Order: sequence, then structure tokens, then C-alpha cells
Amino acid sequence: MDKLEGYRGKLRHVLEKADIVIGDKILIKKRGIEIKGILMPSISREDDIIFVKLENGYNIGIRYKDLEIEKVESIIREPREIKGEPKEGEVMLISTGGTIASKVEYTTGAVRPALSVDEIIEFVPEVKDIAKITVEVLFSILSENMKPEYWSRISEKVYESLVKEYKGVVIAHGTDTMAYTSSALSFSLRRINKPILIVGSQRSSDRPSSDASLNLLSALFAAKNSDLAEVGVVMHGEPSDSYVLVHRGTKVRKMHTSRRDAFQTINGMPLMKIIFDERRIIQISNYRKRNSDVPEVYPRFDERVFLLKIFPGISEQIVYYLVDKGYKGIIVEGTGLGHSPENFIEAFKYANDNGVIVGMSSQCIFGRVNMNVYTTGRLLLRSGVLPLSDMLPETALVKLMWGLANIKDLDELRRFMLTNVSGEINDRELMSYFPRWNHGN
Repeated sequence: MDKLEGYRGKLRHVLEKADIVIGDKILIKKRGIEIKGILMPSISREDDIIFVKLENGYNIGIRYKDLEIEKVESIIREPREIKGEPKEGEVMLISTGGTIASKVEYTTGAVRPALSVDEIIEFVPEVKDIAKITVEVLFSILSENMKPEYWSRISEKVYESLVKEYKGVVIAHGTDTMAYTSSALSFSLRRINKPILIVGSQRSSDRPSSDASLNLLSALFAAKNSDLAEVGVVMHGEPSDSYVLVHRGTKVRKMHTSRRDAFQTINGMPLMKIIFDERRIIQISNYRKRNSDVPEVYPRFDERVFLLKIFPGISEQIVYYLVDKGYKGIIVEGTGLGHSPENFIEAFKYANDNGVIVGMSSQCIFGRVNMNVYTTGRLLLRSGVLPLSDMLPETALVKLMWGLANIKDLDELRRFMLTNVSGEINDRELMSYFPRWNHGN
């Protein structure tokens, strides 16, 4: 990687002579004005403009003429200094891509997902003060390109870390499909003995309003210091930078496209709050604690599962098509308490008779399925549809993928789908879990 990307001619020579590279903090003096910031790549066709990210997060370009340039602080030149063999207190950091592992490509203005973990550390040098870490780039993909086969590879890599002397594991991941991956790890990894924390960001690390730094630092801090032994998702708890939340991996959902506090625990409370500035962890809910168990991994998933959203006018022929095409499971996002049009009753019976598991979740997000209230629901139950309580549709999809790959007996698989395995099903509903907004302000 060119350490002075885009710079040419006399300006490049001046920067090289001063031992300044992209990412260094520099001081620029021009006509009595002092400007401090971070040297950024050049995006100009001209060779006499220097680009700097100011302390307020904005980028500016300044002509080199009459400038004095001085280095204030160097970036981490050798990321290997904060790597090393696993020792007590270290954290394994696995990168799969996503916005937290991305930066703005200044020639196009787009965000690219090809950052190495070393580059992340360049953006967040405070990492070295939190924990000694070992880093590995498993993938470099955007979240929408995640696949079940990648869940298997992540599961295996996390398992390798669990049986070593790491204090915890952090996985950098894109936010769009983060909840699917957190569910996959929750089912594929058993007898978890330390924190497994998935972290992402809504805005890339070189944008003024980025949430990447706080999220990553908080995740590493919790992986090393918390007593958690579950899969959790670490994201901003509110729009400001005051704290982050750790959500249970099977009960979390991205609820907004761009807000920094987009993630919420559904039908429950977060596991913990992390106030990073105070280096403080506050437990909110009960969770599995650190222990001396020997972890197990079952990394297989069967992709022959379909997520079917019910809407007015939908044809039941989709069910016959899926069964005849060899699908082995259907998770239904039903309306309300868990309903579909009456014409689906025979279609679901056809699926059940052909050994296809059909599970019913709700589109409502909050609340739970109850198919005994109305006639249609009771008829759907008789056709073999499984009521999945308050399980999120995405979680149910992943759970069924895992179940089909690891449980061959259909009756056992049906019981598995109705059993709380990793906190995906609540025993009861508390109204306090339903969010309320003040519409008057």
C-alpha cells in the first residue's frame, strides 16, 4: 500500500523528507494560521494540494505554497507490535468485512470493504491500550454477501479461539446481516465458556460521525473483562457516544437503516451496558457466565429453508413449488398472532406430509405467536404448522437451517424448534419490553 497515495512531485518529496505518511497527525502553518489534522490521501490531479482531516472530522485541501509542515504524531507503523502469540488477557479479533472494516475511497466517494484489521487499528490506535490482540482477516465482504457456508467457517474459527487462552473473541461484521450470523454462532457453538462478541458500525471509521471506534473498543474491552459466556452483538445504545449495549445474539434486530443506535433487543432487555469512557460494564439481564466448560462446535447448516412473508393476495402455490423443488423447511412470517390466508391450510398440510418443517413466526416483531385464538390459527396447527412463540423470523430461519443439518429425526427436529436453546424463546411476555416513543416532542 502506497504510504503517500496520490501525492506527487515536490510535495511528495517534502512529506518523505519529513517522514510523514498518510494517517500521521501533522501541523500546517500558513501565513500565521495553524491547522492541525491527519494527512489523508490526495484526490487531486494537481500535485501541490495537501489533504487533511481536521479534528472536527471534516476534510480540507490546502495548496502547498508558503506552507510549513511538521509531524506531530505517527500512526502505528508496525501493527505486529500489538499482535502476538496467545497469552493471558489477549483477545482474538476476526474480521469478516462490513462498514467497520471499510473506509471512504476518496477517488470515488464510495465505501470499500477491503480494509485489513491492521488498517482498522491505524484508525483506532487506542486498541493497544485495551488488550493485546491477535488478528485474522477471515473474509473481506459486505454484509449482504454473507452465506451459510461462511457461518460455518466463522464458527470453526471462533471455536479454535475458545479452546485457546484468549479471554474472548470479537468478530467485525457488517450490520445488515449481523443478526443472522449472531444466531448462527448461537446454535453452532455449544458449552460456550467466554464472550463471543460481534461488532459493526453504521458509518465508516474515517467519517466524522463514525461509531466504529467506540463500538470496537467497547467490544474488545468487554471480550477481555466481562463475565459473559454467550454470543452478543455490540452496538451504540443511543445516537451520542455515551454508551454501547450488548444484545443477545438470538434476540437482536437492526431497526433502522442508518441511525447509530439502530440495534435493539426484541421482546427482552439487552444483556449489558458498556460505558467505555469509565471502563465500566453494567449487567442488565441474566446471562450465561464465564466457566471452565469445554466448547463444542457443530458448524453445518442446510440452506434448503425459505422465509415466506404473508401478504394480501399471496398464492399458496409458492408452498407447493418449494416442496416440489426440494426445500426441507419453511419459516412463515405470518400476520398478527400467526396467521396466513385459509387457502394455505392445505398447502401447509402438503408440506408436512412430505416431511417439510413449517414454522410460524409473526411480522409484528414484538409479542408472540398464539395460534389458538382464532379459527384459522387452530386449523393451521392441525395442518402441522409449528408455533414459534416470540422467536424472531431471522433467528427461526437460521435455527431451522442448523437443525436440518444436525438432526435427522423429524419428530426430534420439531421438538428442537419449539425448545429454547440459546435464549431465542422467552417463557413469558413482559409489556415493559415494548418500546414507547414520545410523539409529542
